[in-house]
Amino acid sequence: MQYLILLPVLVFLVLNCCFVVKQQSVIVVEFLGRFARVAYPGLNFKVPLLEQTSKALNLRIQQLDVDIETKTKDNVFVKIITSVQFYIIPEKVYEAYYKLSNAKEQVRAFVFDVVRAEVPKIVLDDLFERKDDIAIAVKKELSGVMGDFGYGIFKALVTDIDP
Repeated sequence: MQYLILLPVLVFLVLNCCFVVKQQSVIVVEFLGRFARVAYPGLNFKVPLLEQTSKALNLRIQQLDVDIETKTKDNVFVKIITSVQFYIIPEKVYEAYYKLSNAKEQVRAFVFDVVRAEVPKIVLDDLFERKDDIAIAVKKELSGVMGDFGYGIFKALVTDIDP
Protein backbone atom coordinates (compact mmCIF):
# COMPACT_ATOMS: atom_id res chain seq x y z
CA MET A 1 0.00 0.00 0.00
CA GLN A 2 2.85 2.38 0.80
CA TYR A 3 4.34 1.78 -2.64
CA LEU A 4 1.13 2.91 -4.33
CA ILE A 5 1.44 6.27 -2.60
CA LEU A 6 5.15 6.63 -3.35
CA LEU A 7 4.88 5.63 -7.01
CA PRO A 8 3.11 8.81 -8.27
CA VAL A 9 5.53 10.99 -6.27
CA LEU A 10 8.51 9.13 -7.71
CA VAL A 11 7.14 9.42 -11.27
CA PHE A 12 6.53 13.16 -10.74
CA LEU A 13 10.09 13.71 -9.52
CA VAL A 14 11.66 11.72 -12.37
CA LEU A 15 9.60 13.51 -15.03
CA ASN A 16 10.41 16.94 -13.58
CA CYS A 17 14.16 16.46 -13.31
CA CYS A 18 14.80 16.07 -17.05
CA PHE A 19 14.28 18.50 -19.91
CA VAL A 20 15.43 18.77 -23.50
CA VAL A 21 16.80 21.87 -25.18
CA LYS A 22 16.40 22.00 -28.95
CA GLN A 23 19.22 22.76 -31.38
CA GLN A 24 20.12 26.48 -31.78
CA SER A 25 18.37 27.29 -28.50
CA VAL A 26 19.33 27.74 -24.87
CA ILE A 27 17.31 27.78 -21.65
CA VAL A 28 18.08 29.76 -18.52
CA VAL A 29 17.87 27.70 -15.31
CA GLU A 30 17.10 29.48 -12.04
CA PHE A 31 17.61 28.03 -8.57
CA LEU A 32 14.92 29.44 -6.24
CA GLY A 33 14.48 32.44 -8.54
CA ARG A 34 18.17 33.23 -8.93
CA PHE A 35 20.26 32.59 -12.05
CA ALA A 36 21.99 29.22 -11.82
CA ARG A 37 23.20 28.32 -15.31
CA VAL A 38 22.48 28.17 -19.02
CA ALA A 39 21.27 24.83 -20.40
CA TYR A 40 22.56 24.05 -23.90
CA PRO A 41 21.04 21.75 -26.59
CA GLY A 42 20.47 18.16 -25.60
CA LEU A 43 19.27 16.36 -22.49
CA ASN A 44 19.61 18.41 -19.27
CA PHE A 45 18.78 17.81 -15.63
CA LYS A 46 17.43 20.06 -12.89
CA VAL A 47 16.52 19.72 -9.22
CA PRO A 48 12.74 19.24 -9.10
CA LEU A 49 10.76 21.93 -7.26
CA LEU A 50 13.91 24.00 -6.57
CA GLU A 51 15.01 24.83 -10.12
CA GLN A 52 12.82 26.41 -12.77
CA THR A 53 13.49 26.78 -16.49
CA SER A 54 12.77 29.76 -18.71
CA LYS A 55 11.30 29.62 -22.17
CA ALA A 56 13.81 28.75 -24.86
CA LEU A 57 15.94 31.58 -26.24
CA ASN A 58 16.50 31.36 -29.98
CA LEU A 59 20.17 31.62 -31.05
CA ARG A 60 19.35 31.85 -34.77
CA ILE A 61 19.58 35.08 -36.73
CA GLN A 62 16.31 37.00 -36.52
CA GLN A 63 15.16 39.78 -38.82
CA LEU A 64 13.28 42.91 -37.89
CA ASP A 65 11.86 45.23 -40.55
CA VAL A 66 11.44 48.84 -39.44
CA ASP A 67 9.27 51.34 -41.37
CA ILE A 68 10.42 54.90 -40.83
CA GLU A 69 8.90 58.10 -42.16
CA THR A 70 11.25 61.04 -42.21
CA LYS A 71 12.08 64.17 -44.16
CA THR A 72 15.06 64.76 -46.44
CA LYS A 73 17.20 67.90 -46.65
CA ASP A 74 15.08 69.22 -49.53
CA ASN A 75 11.83 68.80 -47.49
CA VAL A 76 10.54 65.63 -49.17
CA PHE A 77 8.90 63.07 -46.91
CA VAL A 78 10.15 59.53 -47.51
CA LYS A 79 9.26 56.14 -46.13
CA ILE A 80 12.35 54.04 -45.53
CA ILE A 81 12.22 50.33 -44.74
CA THR A 82 15.27 49.10 -42.87
CA SER A 83 15.91 45.43 -42.15
CA VAL A 84 18.11 44.52 -39.20
CA GLN A 85 19.38 40.97 -38.73
CA PHE A 86 20.38 40.25 -35.14
CA TYR A 87 21.14 37.28 -32.88
CA ILE A 88 21.88 36.41 -29.26
CA ILE A 89 25.61 36.05 -28.62
CA PRO A 90 25.96 32.53 -27.08
CA GLU A 91 28.50 33.73 -24.49
CA LYS A 92 26.16 36.54 -23.37
CA VAL A 93 22.89 34.70 -22.78
CA TYR A 94 22.72 36.04 -19.20
CA GLU A 95 22.78 39.65 -20.45
CA ALA A 96 20.27 38.94 -23.23
CA TYR A 97 17.81 37.36 -20.80
CA TYR A 98 18.12 39.63 -17.77
CA LYS A 99 19.16 43.05 -19.08
CA LEU A 100 16.65 43.52 -21.89
CA SER A 101 12.94 42.76 -21.77
CA ASN A 102 12.10 43.43 -25.43
CA ALA A 103 15.03 43.32 -27.85
CA LYS A 104 12.96 44.04 -30.96
CA GLU A 105 11.57 47.28 -29.54
CA GLN A 106 15.06 48.35 -28.45
CA VAL A 107 16.46 47.67 -31.94
CA ARG A 108 13.52 49.52 -33.49
CA ALA A 109 14.14 52.58 -31.30
CA PHE A 110 17.82 52.76 -32.24
CA VAL A 111 17.06 52.32 -35.96
CA PHE A 112 14.54 55.19 -35.77
CA ASP A 113 17.11 57.35 -34.01
CA VAL A 114 19.92 56.72 -36.49
CA VAL A 115 17.82 57.00 -39.65
CA ARG A 116 16.10 60.17 -38.46
CA ALA A 117 19.51 61.65 -37.69
CA GLU A 118 21.09 60.69 -41.04
CA VAL A 119 18.36 61.21 -43.67
CA PRO A 120 17.66 64.93 -42.98
CA LYS A 121 21.27 65.65 -43.99
CA ILE A 122 20.74 64.20 -47.50
CA VAL A 123 18.75 65.45 -50.50
CA LEU A 124 16.34 63.00 -52.13
CA ASP A 125 18.44 62.42 -55.26
CA ASP A 126 21.47 61.46 -53.18
CA LEU A 127 19.44 59.35 -50.75
CA PHE A 128 19.18 56.41 -53.15
CA GLU A 129 22.95 56.46 -53.73
CA ARG A 130 23.78 56.75 -50.03
CA LYS A 131 21.48 54.07 -48.68
CA ASP A 132 24.52 51.87 -47.93
CA ASP A 133 25.96 54.68 -45.79
CA ILE A 134 22.74 54.77 -43.77
CA ALA A 135 22.83 50.98 -43.35
CA ILE A 136 26.46 51.14 -42.17
CA ALA A 137 25.57 53.88 -39.66
CA VAL A 138 22.66 51.78 -38.34
CA LYS A 139 24.83 48.68 -37.97
CA LYS A 140 27.64 50.62 -36.26
CA GLU A 141 25.29 52.24 -33.74
CA LEU A 142 23.39 49.04 -33.01
CA SER A 143 26.53 46.90 -32.68
CA GLY A 144 27.92 49.20 -30.04
CA VAL A 145 24.78 49.43 -27.95
CA MET A 146 23.22 45.99 -28.36
CA GLY A 147 26.51 44.18 -27.67
CA ASP A 148 26.21 45.29 -24.04
CA PHE A 149 22.83 43.57 -23.90
CA GLY A 150 24.07 40.27 -25.35
CA TYR A 151 22.94 40.82 -28.94
CA GLY A 152 25.06 40.89 -32.08
CA ILE A 153 24.11 42.62 -35.31
CA PHE A 154 24.71 40.50 -38.40
CA LYS A 155 23.56 42.97 -41.05
CA ALA A 156 21.56 46.16 -41.47
CA LEU A 157 20.00 46.87 -44.86
CA VAL A 158 18.00 49.76 -46.27
CA THR A 159 15.62 47.67 -48.39
CA ASP A 160 13.22 50.30 -49.71
CA ILE A 161 12.98 54.07 -50.10
CA ASP A 162 9.56 55.40 -51.05
CA PRO A 163 9.16 59.18 -51.57
